[in-house]
Amino acid sequence: MRWSQMFLPTLKEIPNEAEAVSHILMIRSGLVRKLTAGVYSYLPLGLKVLQKVENIIREEMNRKGAQEVLLPAIQPVELWGKSGRLKTLGEDMVKFTDRHKKINVLGPTHEEVVTLLVKNEVSSYRQLPLILYQIQTKFRDEARPRFGVIRSREFIMKDAYSFDATSEGLNFSYQKMYDAYCQIFSRCGLKFIPVEADTGVMGGDVSHEFMVLAENGEDKIVVCSQCGYAVSFARAECVEPKGNNKPADLKKLSEVKTPKVTSVEAVADFFKIKPDKLIKTMIYESDAKPIAVLVRGDHEINESKLKKVLKDSSLKLGDEKLIEKITKGPLGFSGPVGLSGIEIIADYALKNERDNVVGANKADAHLINANSGRDFKVDLWADLRNITDRDFCPKCARQIKIQPAIEIGHVFKLGTKYTTSFNAAYLDAEGRSSEILMGCYGIGVNRIIAASIEQNHDENGIIWPKHISPFDVLILPLNPDHTASQDTAVKIYEQLKERNIEALLDDRNVRAGIKFKDADLIGIPIQIIIGEKKLGQGKIEIKVRSTNERMEIAASESVNKITELVGEV
Repeated sequence: MRWSQMFLPTLKEIPNEAEAVSHILMIRSGLVRKLTAGVYSYLPLGLKVLQKVENIIREEMNRKGAQEVLLPAIQPVELWGKSGRLKTLGEDMVKFTDRHKKINVLGPTHEEVVTLLVKNEVSSYRQLPLILYQIQTKFRDEARPRFGVIRSREFIMKDAYSFDATSEGLNFSYQKMYDAYCQIFSRCGLKFIPVEADTGVMGGDVSHEFMVLAENGEDKIVVCSQCGYAVSFARAECVEPKGNNKPADLKKLSEVKTPKVTSVEAVADFFKIKPDKLIKTMIYESDAKPIAVLVRGDHEINESKLKKVLKDSSLKLGDEKLIEKITKGPLGFSGPVGLSGIEIIADYALKNERDNVVGANKADAHLINANSGRDFKVDLWADLRNITDRDFCPKCARQIKIQPAIEIGHVFKLGTKYTTSFNAAYLDAEGRSSEILMGCYGIGVNRIIAASIEQNHDENGIIWPKHISPFDVLILPLNPDHTASQDTAVKIYEQLKERNIEALLDDRNVRAGIKFKDADLIGIPIQIIIGEKKLGQGKIEIKVRSTNERMEIAASESVNKITELVGEV
């Protein structure tokens, strides 16, 4: 391809709306352009990268025996009601009413659709196992789209679904997809970490996320360098304190006036104590009944853990009206003492805490020296909080590290969560009916591009791994008015094409400095620099983008050397 003929608008300046490195470089290098919040157009250079990633995914999925399908983006809302996920995803779903007054969903994922498809077409164990996959655009109405394509409202996803007759079969399919993911991400040049993960709204029992460490990652992972423990932040276990070391000489419970003091920071400052001496009381509501949840003042509730403990995915934080109804006090002054008719569950970290400050369930008042057992009863103790960097590894008790990361893939053992909802069953060899066992496996295709840039860049621009680079080689004749330079560039370009090496020829009539800056910005692995002076000596220069290594070679040997380097870089 000739640069002069390619739609490749690069930018010198950092876009105002861009935060993450990948977002900045994707816009500056002409990969994407923003249409509206969380929605992007892919330009030719970006589309080439996207297609390279998709091709790798297809090759590895096909190698594992998965079959490609294309499922509809428009889905009747009734499907989501049937699976029970309509309420769970809530406002994240993009819905519209058609001319027949029927509500439809723009698919955020396709478990419901594919389960119905298989229910209608698979009836015998002889048709199993089966793995179907697709690469398709998904839609989620993100409240805060951020970091470019990392968190967007419209995104491209590879989703696969396995269907098996037995648990052993599901385990085998799951491992096949896990292995395929490792191969896909390795071929894309990513340094990734598989971690145990929370199943979330997808459901199921077993789940792993594939994470790429990145400064601008929207997720977090927890790792232990000693024993290799690696888990998603939402799933990370907090160790239950041993025993109950609360002494008998507890201080007297007392009420203190605290006018307009509501936040943890304000309360701690008022009493001149650390936040860990406070107990936060949060009122949650569900379809069943309200729940009071207690955590230490310096900790945050982990709602994934809370929903799992209570086996209630519909759980959500109560509004001001519910809080006043339950506690008889205003928002900001809730506490466990005197609560009645509501179950109280507390995080393990509070077990050995003594003489804490809590809300008094009345305006402008707190209680000091509150103690569980004496002043209020905890109905259930559980691990309910987010882990912190002050916690220790639950496996080996060494210090853990919390690191930002980008999720690029997620695999789940769903079991019968969806096949039960849709009555998707098969007949075994004895003619008995059993529910099909499912797994689902997702890859964020756009995210692979962003994650690669986050891991592979310098102050000058992108450094593409070779398998997903839009071109193998960039040819830079520096003087557009020097005929020999132009002729040599074209000759090398044509010879590389004959060898099926993808080359971009920068034939623009611009200064050499602009060509050098754009070359580093777009990050093609090998640059062929053709300068008038060196060419007069029968030589050209080769630069390897990843190392900035430069070498001079005879122009007559250039194509052979470039071919060799393309195989190595």
